[in-house]
This record gives sequence, C-alpha cells and structure tokens, in this order.
Amino acid sequence: MFRRLYDKIMALAQHRHAAGWLALVSFVESSFFPIPPDVMLIPMVMADRKKAWFYAGLCTLASVIGGCFGYAIGYFLYETVGVWIVSLYHLEHEFDVARQAFIDNAIQIMVIKGLIPIIPYKLITITAGVAKMDILLFTVTSIIVRAMRFYLVAALLWKFGAPVRDFIEKRLGLVTTLFAVGLVGGFILVKVLLSNG
Repeated sequence: MFRRLYDKIMALAQHRHAAGWLALVSFVESSFFPIPPDVMLIPMVMADRKKAWFYAGLCTLASVIGGCFGYAIGYFLYETVGVWIVSLYHLEHEFDVARQAFIDNAIQIMVIKGLIPIIPYKLITITAGVAKMDILLFTVTSIIVRAMRFYLVAALLWKFGAPVRDFIEKRLGLVTTLFAVGLVGGFILVKVLLSNG
C-alpha cells in the first residue's frame, strides 16, 4: 500500500498541475500524510532546473502552513485527532520522547528533527502544539528549518544535476543530518562563546 501511494505521488510530478500537487503534498505531509514532498521536488527540479528556487519556496511555504495545521491538531485536538495520527504511524514512544524534549529544548529539537527526513515532521508539529510552544517561535523556526531543508535539496540538484540525484534520493537523510549537526553545533558554539565573553 505504501509503495503504491509513493508511486502515485511520484507520478504527480509529471502532471500538468504538478506545482499545485507539490504544494498540497508539502502541506499534508507536515500534519498527517506519510510521503515527503521530496518525492515530487526532486524530479520536478530535474525536469526544469530554472524553477528549482520556485519549487523549494513553494514546498517551504506549504510545509510551514501545514505545520501550523499540525500544531493546531496538537494544541486543540490531540485527544481525538492527534492520538489517532500518532497511533496510525506507531509513534507513541517517539511522541513521549519528543514531548519531553520540547519542554527542555524546543528550538534545537525543531532544527534537528525538522531537517532530517527520516523523522516524521508531523510528529514535531503535533508535539509542538501539545507542548504549547510559543506559536510565533514555532512559525519562525519552521520557516527557517523547512527552507533550509528544501533549498538544500534544490541547490544540490540545480548545481550538480543528474549525478547528484541518485545520491540525494538514497542519502537524503545523511545529507540533511550532517547539515543539521553542523547547524546545531554552530548554535552551541555561539552559546558557549557568549557565556564566556
């Protein structure tokens, strides 16, 4: 079932309204849908590299709006809709860990988990709502994190084209994990330097 859904989403990248479908997939993936928008973003950028930045921006905008929808599910509807989504993906344990992590370090959690595609972003958005993270902080962090994620993919494809496509499709988790680790490491370094200064 998951493979059929994946193939259908990938086929939408060839649709004449592909940009609209890309926006829709980016929106729903941030709150409940299992397939990440990269499945469409990669072939769409490869088909027209001049539109790489447009597609990355579209993914970012729709994903952030979808993330706010996920936040609302966690904030207002966790006991009904939220619990159902978390159990649907068997993320009960991950949710408990994420909720405690949000209480301790919301921004770092969003940066790391928002960039790494193997961690469902819907888990982050719903958890942020349940933890009642400041909505403005959530939105700003979502914009930064999702833009970095999608613009990184678009930039690599724009610059290197086909040779990097297979690498990104197979190693997207590794690419964004290294990027996230470097980014968080930079935050920690700045924090240490400021506290010692």
